[in-house]
Order: sequence, then C-alpha cells, then structure tokens
Amino acid sequence: MNPSTWSGVFPAVLTQLHQDQSLDLDASARHWQAQIDAGVSGLIVCGSLGENQCLQPDEKRAVVKHAVEVAAGRVPVVSGVAEMNTQAAVSYMRDCEKLGASGFMIMPPMVYKSDPRETQHWFRALAKATPLSWMLYNNPVGYNTDVTPEMFVELADIPNLHAIKESSSNTRRITELRNQTGDRYRIFTGVDDLFLESAILGIDGWVCGSGIAFPKENQQLWDLAKAGKWDECRALYRWSQPLMKLDTHIHFVQYIKLLCQETGLGAEWVREPRLTLAGAEREQVLKIIRDALAKRPA
Repeated sequence: MNPSTWSGVFPAVLTQLHQDQSLDLDASARHWQAQIDAGVSGLIVCGSLGENQCLQPDEKRAVVKHAVEVAAGRVPVVSGVAEMNTQAAVSYMRDCEKLGASGFMIMPPMVYKSDPRETQHWFRALAKATPLSWMLYNNPVGYNTDVTPEMFVELADIPNLHAIKESSSNTRRITELRNQTGDRYRIFTGVDDLFLESAILGIDGWVCGSGIAFPKENQQLWDLAKAGKWDECRALYRWSQPLMKLDTHIHFVQYIKLLCQETGLGAEWVREPRLTLAGAEREQVLKIIRDALAKRPA
C-alpha cells in the first residue's frame, strides 16, 4: 500500500463466531465477500468490531490468513493492532507481514492510558517494526488516548504512516488537521453518524462500522458524497442514520452483530466477556433495526 491506496470505504469487518464462541471462518468469509462485492476499497480485520482484544493470538493470525485468501489480491487486507505491550504488537505485525497483510490500523496501547510522550513512542516503535503502510487509529472516546493535530505534526516524519482514522467525534479536527498538516495524511472518518458532516469537510476515506450490514447502500453513500450529489446523499443518510447510531454505544459490537444477523450477513454470537443482547435492550435494538429495514430503499 501507498498513500493513494488509502481512499474510499474500508469496512471494519466482523469476526464471525459459532454459538460456542469458536471461530467461524466460513461465515467470516461470506461476510467479507459481501463487502468486496459491494465495491469497497479494502478490508480491516481484527479491529474493535473484529473483537481483536478478545481473540487468542493464534486466532488473530488465522483470521488475517483467511482474509488474505478470500481477498485474493482484489482489495488490500489491513489488520488492526490492539496489544498490551510493544513486544506483542511487534511480533503480531511481523507475523501479519508473513501472512500477506497489506498494512495495519494501529491503536494506542490497550489498558494503559499513555501520556503524549509515551503515545508518540508507542507509534514510532511500531512503525519501525514494519515496512508496511499503516493508519493511526485516534479514538480518545473509546481508548482514552488522544492524538491531537499538534501531535500529528510531530509524527509527520514517520515515512510509512499514511492515514488517520479520526474518531474523536469532533468534526473540527478534520479542518484542524488539514490546516496544520496539509495533505500529509489521508484522513478517514471513523464515526458512522458523522459521515456526511465529515465528507463535506473533505475526507479521503471512511472506516465504516454499521454499514457492513448493508454494504451496497453504504458504498452508495460514499459514491454520492464523492460525486457531490448532496441531496441524494442526504436522503440515503437519513434512512441509515438510526442504524449508524448503533455504532456509538458501548455495546456496539453486539448491536452490529445483531444488525448483520437481521440483514443475513452474520450471526449475533460474541466472545465473552461480551454477552449477546437480552431482554428489553435486545427488543429495543431489534425495533430500531426492523423499523429501518422496513423502509430500506429499493
């Protein structure tokens, strides 16, 4: 991958499981294939939606290997990197290189909340461990570590850092990044229900979450925005917004797996400590999903 490869829709795809919590690679392959058929530009496996932090080391590697086989060179396969320490992250990245991954989406250190100096050291150390292109995943809401525009100015000397997944939920950041770093980075939005607002401000791509359940409509949203067809884009966005909002809850993995089950692109089984939805919460989410799907555009 190179900077120009980082553009378009890169869905953060699910890791499908059997009810007993074991990997279901066949179901995962069908889920990934549906994204490719819809016209996405790349696949991101083992991200937050891919339940990276709940998978065993050998399972993560099995997912990456299978995704590379399914993609078969049609789109790049990017792996999320979510580890507790530098050594584990470096080992994982080197194994992914051997398995044929095209690049990485690197998260900040898990569990430990690093300060700005430690955060920069983490990303620099991992960047040195691989020649592959990578995206920095900035999600201070979910991971309590914020990479500010000023920090991205300092990180600009890392040659293989090509993209940013901006998930601060503050769309001001897009303009601040452009003003301070110009076109140095390819900027992706990572918050589904801020997609249209982000697109208007000027982004290069979208790491979508809920859209993996309706990949054709999701890809159409991107295409309409890129073409500047704002009225059509706005209408489709209004339909999808209740579904996109499912990506902003603490139970977003359970919500989106249930959504994919309702659209025939997956099953709701999750890896503990997560549990599948139950009771009033499950019924409430199902109502949101089914109400939206009843109005699904032709």
